[in-house]
Amino acid sequence: MAERRRTAAALSLGLLLALLPAARAAAAARDMAQILAQAAAGDWRTLPTDRLLVLRLPQGRVVIELAPRFAPAHVAAIETLARAHYWDGLAILRVQDGFVAQWGDADAGTARQRAPPASLPRALPAEYTRALAGLDFTRLPDGDVYAPEVGFAGGFPVGADPAAGRAWLLHCYGMVGVGRDDPPDTGNGSELYAVIGQAPRQLDRNLAVVGRVVQGMDLLAALPRGHGALGFYRDAAHRTPILWARMADALPAREQPHLQALRTGSPAFAALLAERRQRVNRWFVYRPGKVSVCNVPLPVRVRPPARSASGHP
Repeated sequence: MAERRRTAAALSLGLLLALLPAARAAAAARDMAQILAQAAAGDWRTLPTDRLLVLRLPQGRVVIELAPRFAPAHVAAIETLARAHYWDGLAILRVQDGFVAQWGDADAGTARQRAPPASLPRALPAEYTRALAGLDFTRLPDGDVYAPEVGFAGGFPVGADPAAGRAWLLHCYGMVGVGRDDPPDTGNGSELYAVIGQAPRQLDRNLAVVGRVVQGMDLLAALPRGHGALGFYRDAAHRTPILWARMADALPAREQPHLQALRTGSPAFAALLAERRQRVNRWFVYRPGKVSVCNVPLPVRVRPPARSASGHP
């Protein structure tokens, strides 16, 4: 009996020693709030104002970070339209539940349509993919249904096909794309949409994705839904007007957004990915050990005030 007790005690001690590293790791695990609070200053990048499109709605402002590395011609067209004040007084025309919010000219295609700037190309190339080479691609190890590989580059969710050497932006929540007709080269940047629902990944590589909403996503997501076909408003009075749209660098200095995004190649983002995959929060009974690319948050914050040499703001 004594020998049996000694054997049981030895097994218990061995089990405890085996579990100790895991227990220490669990104790050291950080949730997302802790990871962001402890991120180094270099883990954040400042969003340049000449790459931010600002929409002013009656409810507040929406800020979109544009992605010229993926769709340079479309982004250039959007900048041209914003600097010409093209969207001022137009409206959000369509809000389809679980899908997109779309804005542009309700009279497009009619004699009453708003004339775009003379310098705007009539048609743009189908910028649906770009070369994978040259991207700071952070691969997610968990696989994907729609792409051979997925991950992140430059602050955006990205799909990749290493065999073909191509990469593209994904239709995750908050991503912004350019509407078009059936021919691939019929979008000119004047009609934009933002994903407000479940990620419609079937649209990947079928439309030009030009950026993502980095501030004001709650405003777009809360817009009243349209009850016409595809979420278009039957009554024009129900549309949300766009008071104005500007590139951020064209705004007075006091009105410019001062935002930073977590670098997707940073140690803090690597820790965030691990947290999202393992779900260290004690609430989770089952920890999946995997995460979908569109379920990884891409944190944005207001840029902290600069500090003097004395350490004070």
